Amino acid sequence: AWYVPCLASLETLQELCRKENLTCKSIGITNRSLKSYEVEYLCDYKVEEGKAYYLVKWKGWPESSNTWEPRKHLNCPLLVQNFLRDKNEYLSRGREGKAMKVRNHVKTLKPAIADYIVKKAKQRIALQRWKEELNRKKNHRAMILVENTVDLEGPPLDFYYINEYKPAPGINVLNGITTGCECADCPAEKCCPKEAGFILAYNKRKKLKIQPGLPIYECNSYCRCGPDCPNRIVQKGTPYSLCIFRTNNGRGWGVKTLQKIKTNSFVMEYVGEVITSEEAERRGQLYDNQGNTYLFDLDYDSDEFTVDAARYGNVSHFVNHSCDPNLQVFNVFIDNLDLRLPRIALFSTRTIKAGEELTFDYQMKGSIDLTSDSAEGLSPSKKRIRTVCKCGAMCCRGYLN
Repeated sequence: AWYVPCLASLETLQELCRKENLTCKSIGITNRSLKSYEVEYLCDYKVEEGKAYYLVKWKGWPESSNTWEPRKHLNCPLLVQNFLRDKNEYLSRGREGKAMKVRNHVKTLKPAIADYIVKKAKQRIALQRWKEELNRKKNHRAMILVENTVDLEGPPLDFYYINEYKPAPGINVLNGITTGCECADCPAEKCCPKEAGFILAYNKRKKLKIQPGLPIYECNSYCRCGPDCPNRIVQKGTPYSLCIFRTNNGRGWGVKTLQKIKTNSFVMEYVGEVITSEEAERRGQLYDNQGNTYLFDLDYDSDEFTVDAARYGNVSHFVNHSCDPNLQVFNVFIDNLDLRLPRIALFSTRTIKAGEELTFDYQMKGSIDLTSDSAEGLSPSKKRIRTVCKCGAMCCRGYLN
């Protein structure tokens, strides 16, 4: 059996049922709830004969069912608070460098103000749904929050959250490993890193102790050690609550931490579609024209494969570039020892304060550095458009690539 997921929201389906006077228990529309009313958001405001009225959008009802209700009928203080804040935000915006005076005793709102309030309400609902979706799909305990106090941009329309690599047809990201260490208390002489010819990557406080460029070999699913093994860090997922937020300087979405992160701590993994380098070159031309940068070359041992996080990815999809980053890239091997297909982990390079944006240097990827010198030998079809960097660091190189 197979099915196609419905793209309509629950509220949209409820609106259709109520419009056609139909019941459907699976979406919560019964004979009893067919005529139930709950405020979804407030659309407009007016004063008549000294009484304040709000135009109400009812949850699960079409907009044609909106009604004007007196303030005393509304038991939704948070929605009223959101309405007033959105109104004041619109009125306080500068026009030609001069802020408008906020008047709290207007009798009617201008259509532009009401339109803005409705858009903000719809955005707030969409972002809340997106946050809930992200937290349903993630496989780690820490929370993911979403915030936009900058503009009316809603959730990305063509992005799908995944927790691990999504291989393209013909690419196997698991090489069928069937053995693991026999340590009762890792690390021991025969532990996974030493079997691979390297030292254990973590100290007793589970912080990174190796230099950039060295690989991390963690214990795998066949190892004798349990989940509390000190050599199981990346595989447990991010331990920090993070917030996807809208930046105010034209860099789109970004990610900030909601908790303090100590130096050399694992923060997140970079995941996406695993594609061939040939396919990455084709997509790269398209992304450059759009001003996007999502291709991450897996060049630890060769340049055969690339991770593309444009459509499929996790929180790392939204992490911005910086020429002075607070995250560093490391190659990790766990259940796949194929040197062509390492997992990509991001570790903190210094202490990161709660509320601080997370960044990494996109040139850590190992992509071709298309400076004027290196680009001269490429054919016209291979020359890539250079993307201006907006990181604002003192050591900014001026371009992302």
